Amino acid sequence: MNHHPKPAGEGLRTRVFQIIFESDTPLAKGFDIALIAAILTSVLVVMLESIESLRADYGTWFFWLEWGFTIAFTLELAVRLYCLERPLQYLKSFYGMVDVIAILPTWLTLIVPGAQTLVMVRLLRTLRIFRVLRLMEFVGEGRLLVGALKRSSHQIFLFLFTVFMLVTIFASIVYLIEPREAGFTSIPTAIYWAIVTLTTVGYGDIVPVTPLGQAISVMVMLIGYSIIAVPTGVFSAEVIRSIRADRYSDEACPGCGHDRHEQRARYCLRCGTWLDENTPDPHLSDKAQEAWWQAREEADDDEEEPPPAR
Repeated sequence: MNHHPKPAGEGLRTRVFQIIFESDTPLAKGFDIALIAAILTSVLVVMLESIESLRADYGTWFFWLEWGFTIAFTLELAVRLYCLERPLQYLKSFYGMVDVIAILPTWLTLIVPGAQTLVMVRLLRTLRIFRVLRLMEFVGEGRLLVGALKRSSHQIFLFLFTVFMLVTIFASIVYLIEPREAGFTSIPTAIYWAIVTLTTVGYGDIVPVTPLGQAISVMVMLIGYSIIAVPTGVFSAEVIRSIRADRYSDEACPGCGHDRHEQRARYCLRCGTWLDENTPDPHLSDKAQEAWWQAREEADDDEEEPPPAR
């Protein structure tokens, strides 16, 4: 759900909104940098806390750091809701849900009793890793990548469906010709082997033992090397197309017809013709510019005149 936040009103809320949701002032940029640093540090604490030896030695520090970040992010969410015109709509948005998920597990420890239950809550604390998703909000190119991924989703889905059919066919054949002692006890197990072989991972826990099965393995591996670049190429083409659409204009040059100019270009790259049809070429003489404006006004008057009655 796309949500474009708006300030709740004039005064303090508008100033706070400009600091939190915009980045065109030094104070707003400083807030963004501080928030990014806090997100990265909180994720680092989560990673370090997962190490058994560090948790045994510095468990108290991790506990207080966890609560410090939780309180800080809770206050940040409260301030965001305070300065918004529709706070509930923000909570339903992607980043609003991420904010709630990031702080909810720690607060649950205050209301969920029982030692075993707390073990479950400790697992829920790993959801704080979702704070790193907030970093996408500060990356302008993130929208370009997401848009390219959406436009290429049909081609990627068709590619994955084709791969799934190939995997199923090869897995069924190997299941029929390989003995059960080799590990191919079912078609799903054979599909697991086919996926591992197609992606050239090669765990080695299940391998064909018959010459025909080994020949099929070679074929599957070669197919994997051949098609692994297909989704990358499709996605890369969409990214390049998006970059060109953002950078170049489709308007043709009135002189030569060339239509691949940059958005901010004023003169044609090939023939040097002035591209802006709404203003005259500033390098023209004053008399020529005056004649251009006069011709423009006459053309506008001709367009405004109603057609003669029949």
